[in-house]
Amino acid sequence: MQQKLQAIVFDMDGVLCDSEPFICEAAVQMFKEQHGIVVRHEDFVPFVGTGENRYLGGVAERYGVRLDLEADKKFTYDRYLQLIRGRLKPLGGVLAFVMDARRRGLKLAVATSADLVKLQGNLREIGLPAVSFDATVNGLEVVRKKPAPDIFLEACRRLDVAPARAVVVEDAPSGVWAAKAAGCACLGLTTSFAEAVLRESGADWIAPDLSEVPAAVWCERGGCPSGSAAG
Repeated sequence: MQQKLQAIVFDMDGVLCDSEPFICEAAVQMFKEQHGIVVRHEDFVPFVGTGENRYLGGVAERYGVRLDLEADKKFTYDRYLQLIRGRLKPLGGVLAFVMDARRRGLKLAVATSADLVKLQGNLREIGLPAVSFDATVNGLEVVRKKPAPDIFLEACRRLDVAPARAVVVEDAPSGVWAAKAAGCACLGLTTSFAEAVLRESGADWIAPDLSEVPAAVWCERGGCPSGSAAG
């Protein structure tokens, strides 16, 4: 039986914006200035999308650095917020897609593994402050991170929507796995990983960004207005 689409749940980084170069640069500066260690941008790749504790902690483990997590995260975020000012932009199609979803009467949430300060800073910078959404969930609000489904289950709970009636928009395999484990459908964007990787992870649909969303995302769960063609 077809489930009527009621909500869209967005991951943030790689879906709404591309903050990875900025948080990586901030983290590189933190390791150099706080610990005297020169790390490489590629060191952070395995930890993308896992939240800043693991993002910084994974690289620290590799170099044998003991972090003062609270202080080092604060340094990283302070530097990050400086770096994105006037430079972080929404990815293709984001603003139009959000407006379209609103026109269709859908509830909207952002669910990100990032901390609250990064969530608020990113959304403000791209012109979609947190109040633009019906709910937000950040990485500090769930114990188990992706690929566990907790963050998407919590987003659906806050929206008062069954997971089967929500579509998650993700860009990383761990996020796709989390969405499917939560019982949501998943649109995978190839902003960070190749199409084959996202399909193998279980994404229901693939798009390069939110400017080219397949019509089926709206229609397969009854999301299209009567007599309307999706686009």
